[in-house]
Amino acid sequence: MANKASKATAANPSDPPGHQDRRLLLLDGHSLAYRAFFALPEENFSTTTGQPTNAIYGFASMLANTLRDEDPTHLAVAFDVSRTTWRTEEFADYKANRSKSPDGFKGQVELIGELLDAMGIRRFAVEGFEADDIIATLATQAVAEGFHVSIVTGDRDSFQLVNDATTVLYPTRGVSELTRFTPSMVEEKYGLTPEQYPDFAALRGDPSDNLPGIPGVGEKTAAKWIRQFGSLAELLERADEVKGKVGEKLREHLDSVRLNRRLTALVCDVELPAGPADLVRAPYDRGALEVVLDALEFRNTGFRDRLYAVDPGASGQEAAAPADGVEVDGVVAGAGELAPWLAEHAASGSDPLGVATVDSWKLGSGSVAEIALATGSGPAVWFDPAQLDEADERAFAAWIADGARPKVMHDAKALMRVFAEHGWSVAGVTMDTALAAYLVQPGRRSFALEALSVEFLGREPARPAESSGQLALGADEEAEADALMARARTVLDLGGALTGRLAEVGASGLLQDIELPTSGLLARMERAGIAADREWLGRMEQQFAAAVQQAVREAHTAVGHEFNLGSPKQLQEVLFGELGLPKTKRTKTGYTTDADALTWLATQTEHELPVIMLRYREQSKLRTTVEGLIKTIAADGRIHTTFNQTVAATGRLSSTDPNLQNIPVRTDEGRAIRRGFVVGEGYESLLTADYSQIELRVMAHLSEDEGLIEAFTSGEDLHTTAASQVFEVPKDRVDPEMRRKIKAMSYGLAYGLSAFGLSQQLGIAADEAHRLMDAYFERFGGVRDYLHRVVEDARATGYTSTILGRRRYLPDLNSDNRQRREMAERMALNAPIQGTAADIVKIAMLKVDRALDEAGLRSRMLLQVHDEIVLEVAPGERARVEELVRGEMAGAVRLKAPLDVSVGSGGNWEDAAH
Repeated sequence: MANKASKATAANPSDPPGHQDRRLLLLDGHSLAYRAFFALPEENFSTTTGQPTNAIYGFASMLANTLRDEDPTHLAVAFDVSRTTWRTEEFADYKANRSKSPDGFKGQVELIGELLDAMGIRRFAVEGFEADDIIATLATQAVAEGFHVSIVTGDRDSFQLVNDATTVLYPTRGVSELTRFTPSMVEEKYGLTPEQYPDFAALRGDPSDNLPGIPGVGEKTAAKWIRQFGSLAELLERADEVKGKVGEKLREHLDSVRLNRRLTALVCDVELPAGPADLVRAPYDRGALEVVLDALEFRNTGFRDRLYAVDPGASGQEAAAPADGVEVDGVVAGAGELAPWLAEHAASGSDPLGVATVDSWKLGSGSVAEIALATGSGPAVWFDPAQLDEADERAFAAWIADGARPKVMHDAKALMRVFAEHGWSVAGVTMDTALAAYLVQPGRRSFALEALSVEFLGREPARPAESSGQLALGADEEAEADALMARARTVLDLGGALTGRLAEVGASGLLQDIELPTSGLLARMERAGIAADREWLGRMEQQFAAAVQQAVREAHTAVGHEFNLGSPKQLQEVLFGELGLPKTKRTKTGYTTDADALTWLATQTEHELPVIMLRYREQSKLRTTVEGLIKTIAADGRIHTTFNQTVAATGRLSSTDPNLQNIPVRTDEGRAIRRGFVVGEGYESLLTADYSQIELRVMAHLSEDEGLIEAFTSGEDLHTTAASQVFEVPKDRVDPEMRRKIKAMSYGLAYGLSAFGLSQQLGIAADEAHRLMDAYFERFGGVRDYLHRVVEDARATGYTSTILGRRRYLPDLNSDNRQRREMAERMALNAPIQGTAADIVKIAMLKVDRALDEAGLRSRMLLQVHDEIVLEVAPGERARVEELVRGEMAGAVRLKAPLDVSVGSGGNWEDAAH
């Protein structure tokens, strides 16, 4: 296999099977989207700009499942254009009883259309006709051409289309459960043939379409008449034979029955721009689809996987096949062969190499199973670290640690951390494609190599399987090695494409000077972890568990019987049914029982249950937090969180496994949990350092408001000084309530808070909040002018920017949807402030880390949470570390409102607070 050239071939979708195997799937887009809207709670599905996405998510999930189950060769989706159709022209009251679409539903159909376009799915909408008519036309044509047809719709009128070649899949529970209506199923349910169904529907009427029925005639009678007379036409011809009062009613309503029959008949000859044979399933435009999914903020990887699993462009491809268009001259390096390859292709100062690995550490092995390196000119190498000889390993360790030999990686931090398990340090990473894409498109939710490659290179990278770490020579193993080498080349090519995009958005310096160095520091911090007191955390877990059980007992006593406190439905029944407490905001699933609602109920009533429920939820959350911490204590007695650089669009870091930002810092319980994070063996103490009021100092700098800058530079309490100016009283006359209001105002403005939001936060009337805001802006006019200017500038350019040039794109600033536009405006107010604060914290971390190293100190940085840095201090180094931290953090950047640093130390995280 050595010196074997590897070249991917284009992956074309298979041609449709033979004529007799053609399967057409037709979907009623409006019907299914509307059902999905009500099947999923709107409050659980929306973007950060306030765009509801529940209908889109439900529709797309149903679509993916149906494509998986039906495996159609041809596909189309039909939509209504408006409520005005040939049916309303004939009967003005047709569907007139239907209320207008909910506000949350508006706009979602248009977004579903964008999703379908990216998936290569043809969609139809014809003025004057309903989606059912389009489906009837395509289904009729398809059957005549020898297709098997499946129709997914929530409209029962489609049952008239059922025949031996046509099946209707009718949603019976939301959009997750579909019932197959074949001819026998229609007859079993209604006792009629599909051809007789529209006759039956005309007699029955349809309240949902505002089609009147015959008084006293229900479904049973209607079906009996059709069976007796054979057809509606025959029944109407012989109406005099129907005896009794129902016969009289029938004869009185002959005209409306005839009208119903015309309206329920589906049109089968709508003029369409394409026929069934034109609807062959097409491969996804994966770049466009990623853009749509990111804009919708669909983070669920399982959801994305289900969508991609039914991409016809991926069908029939081997999992390990190299990416389309990639050419590598691949070598599988055995013992003694890696060192010569590196000497030839990776000399100091040469062009960068792309690096790819099989991510076996995700399976818990803690080591790299296989590694591939690729050049931009073709040569590539694959090797198994376990099979290297001493010279090979020495050569690779020297190359990977050499800052003069450039490397391109995807998610370099993860590679750095796992390479460290082999004792390899990493330097010379000139491009991290995940971080670069994040700087170019900070709002996207997926930075997977596959998605980025499709979008920026127009090809999908190879997906080698996670290997056992051994490569036995054979066809499958050869393909695996080729795939990994092709993947390394894709990483390299993607880095080249993103280099230009970084320059276009002015973010090249951010990557090189901040994000790449930060990723290296974070990798070391993750590997170091922080020591945990398992016994203390265990006691805390027991304490919270006892508090939860106590709250359960109190709730049961308060109500007089047992119920499930974790069930929103049961809680609704107790609060609003049994106890008759005031109704809260109405949602799709009843009256809300969220924290705000329970707090409101506690103030509006004297019943103790809302207060008990708030305590129950708080203690349950704390218990869950501590349980999660205990589970993540590693064998070394330390917790190794994972820091995320590409999650928050503002540039802030976050953490997962465990999420250390979940630990409350302003409550006694949260502070008690922090006592479980302790100094480790061989170290003397923990030291914490953070910035005082960094967002407000950034706001003062950006707004250049002289009054606010003076309030900071005076050294006095900011909120007291500001309150003195706003309320026009001497500083010694500012009471705690005045200070509280101004503090809320100042921080609120930095986070885009409106006057209404301020009134809710302070518990004051909206007009008082407006007066307070007006008074504040009168004293600090520079802040007012800046906040107005930043929104208008962003509306013109499409983005905001930090002082270091980090952009946040906000296309919804020009949206016609008021809710989305106002949410984007709040983001525009906040992004430059929070983003600049995030940049400052990263700069401070890098300066502190560099200073520790240059001073030859053993103390090290462990955590970064919110604006706080936590360090582990070696014996005898505390005074020097504190001096160094204060100086480096205060001098991270120069602002008009100087940075102020608070420092504390102690044996655990809480004792080190300041």
